[in-house]
Amino acid sequence: MLRYKADIKTLIYMGLTTSLFILQWSVFGFHPAAYIVYLFLSVSVAVITHNHNHVRIWKSDFLNTLQDWWLTVFYGFPVFAWIPTHNKNHHKLNNRLGDYTITYRFSEKNNFLTLLTYPSISGYYQQKAIKDYLRDMYRNKRNRFYLSIAQYVVLVIWVAAFLLLDWKKAILYVIIPQQVSLFSVLIFNYVQHVHANEESAWNHSRNFTGFLNFLLFNNGLHTVHHETAGLHWSQVPAEHKKVEHLIDDSLKERSFWWYIFRNYVMGFFNKKYKTDSMRLRRIEAERLAKLQEEESKAHEREAILA
Repeated sequence: MLRYKADIKTLIYMGLTTSLFILQWSVFGFHPAAYIVYLFLSVSVAVITHNHNHVRIWKSDFLNTLQDWWLTVFYGFPVFAWIPTHNKNHHKLNNRLGDYTITYRFSEKNNFLTLLTYPSISGYYQQKAIKDYLRDMYRNKRNRFYLSIAQYVVLVIWVAAFLLLDWKKAILYVIIPQQVSLFSVLIFNYVQHVHANEESAWNHSRNFTGFLNFLLFNNGLHTVHHETAGLHWSQVPAEHKKVEHLIDDSLKERSFWWYIFRNYVMGFFNKKYKTDSMRLRRIEAERLAKLQEEESKAHEREAILA
């Protein structure tokens, strides 16, 4: 019933996430090592949500609906929201103006402050797209509208039920992991696009090629994902190899965590460790080219008048 056998790995992650939730809630309670693993799995939920919205995991519509509900309660937000904000907007505009998730809305800088504030800012601006999508679904595709509303209902019941059972446990095992999931996926989007060149055919995204791809379903290989959004995550590495030579070396990082430490910690003390904005360089080059063109036209006019 799976579309791709590789999603057995997805089911294993889902099983581990569910099992750890039950065990922590009902059996052994809080244990630091188990909780760290659980939070990592919460990050993986965000990646699975992303993958599922591009390529549905199941051949069955019913199973895909159940998948949506499972992802919704562990992700912390109705997963249909990815359709208007990500599939139909971000992949169309790819960090250009009009993209609800642009990385330079209020600042062209790439520092620890912009990194930490980006998820809240991006999340806020995505709400309009979600409301417009629901309004359109209500008018034109009523069945899809009700399926989307059902995700809200399932999420509210899930959170409310566990808060009523034990609000302290609910904060620890439901709400915090949901926030980690929501926060992490926006952080990923930020670091994958900030200071890249959104107008370039191949340099619009930053790629991470290290071990984290094994753990998180090749999510670090972002350029090829934007070129072929309908490609299953298991097929991404092969496609990445075909285009890797076309991507600027500054946008190919081996380690996600080294990039984070180098740019946001070391870069705080020394600018040489910070990223150089390809977007600003392009804008400056365009400005200079326009000035040269205007000067050339001015000289031509002067020559004619002379």
